[in-house]
Amino acid sequence: MEYASVEQQLQMKEMQLNALFETIQAINDNASEEELFRIYKFTLQAAHYIKRLALYVHEEGNQWECKVQYGNTSDFAQLPLPQPIFHYKETSRISLNEPYFSAFNYLLPVRHKEAVLAYVLLEVTRDLQDLNFLATLSNIIIVAIENKKLARKQAQQEAFQRQLNIAREVQSLLFPKKLPYNERLQIVASYQPHHTVGGDYYDYIEIGKDKFMICIADVSGKGIPAAILMSNFQAALRILVREGKPLAYIVETLNKLILENSRGENYITAFFMEYDFTTGAFTYVNAGHNPPLLIFPNGELKHLDEGTTILGGFKKLPFLNITTYAQLRHFFLFCFTDGFIETYNDKGEPFGVEQLTAFVIQNKDLDRKLLHQKLIALLNQFRGDQAYVDDITLLSCWVNAK
Repeated sequence: MEYASVEQQLQMKEMQLNALFETIQAINDNASEEELFRIYKFTLQAAHYIKRLALYVHEEGNQWECKVQYGNTSDFAQLPLPQPIFHYKETSRISLNEPYFSAFNYLLPVRHKEAVLAYVLLEVTRDLQDLNFLATLSNIIIVAIENKKLARKQAQQEAFQRQLNIAREVQSLLFPKKLPYNERLQIVASYQPHHTVGGDYYDYIEIGKDKFMICIADVSGKGIPAAILMSNFQAALRILVREGKPLAYIVETLNKLILENSRGENYITAFFMEYDFTTGAFTYVNAGHNPPLLIFPNGELKHLDEGTTILGGFKKLPFLNITTYAQLRHFFLFCFTDGFIETYNDKGEPFGVEQLTAFVIQNKDLDRKLLHQKLIALLNQFRGDQAYVDDITLLSCWVNAK
């Protein structure tokens, strides 16, 4: 081992103190991570007793990356940390039989509270007690960089939260503010998002005084992109409906719009129904959505599954069928999204469309608002301790046209 005179030791201590002051000043001046690593490397290169060094820092995804190295013949930025390293929690003399790592004789873990933030691998020519400066400098640098990461992450989270708030406000504008509930038309909707911003949508659009459309839809994917896509869908739907466009034209136009806006990354399932009080014409298209239940006055049930495929999946819809029931003066239409029937219980069983259908038929004469309340209570009882896996939307439409 090399030994320094008292004068040399004093000079070294002065250099070390100056290095620490300069490092702290750089941190206070908000130096970048790259600049701090550069200061770290230049400072330690002046310590002649350190022959080689490799600093590995913990990154996102439980990855360890070599940020600083010198004195090595290999590029440690391309080499993963050997597993035996992770057994060390304190500064230790080491002897590794690992390729490329056998020259190191000391390991210095850099800790903050209970977590190890970095490992410094060293080949030194002095005893352990002479490494206090290195430990102090490493701790100052690594903790400062960790604080920068946390601040950056917090800023990203705050920015994301602002985006979520905007998306939630946008989504709140999608839903109709008021739904009719009178002697000839009763529409009730229940909506429960799985996340802050959901992917379900429903609408009621008046077309003059004697005609209206209802729609229920579900976009693939969640979050802000899904909310934006659905807002485009809603805006286009309302414009097309109020322009008096035929249902087939509306569906084909929406398909093109979704494909252009999502670039094939998202699609929408949807159900559209137009009703004319004057003629009693009930016209619908199902675009890959869960088939709604149509209950006729005599109790007959129809699953409304005719129409086309999902919207946004093809440049041109491969088929499009428009179904109309003429002179339909009384009916009950019940629509839902797959979040309801795909809710699971503690046994891993889905609620299922059969159970939903049976309940709706049995309670078809209930007040529609009460029906929704009872259905949601039943679903909560069914799922037990299991969480919802998706957004849930229910939409009921009862017509009594004289």
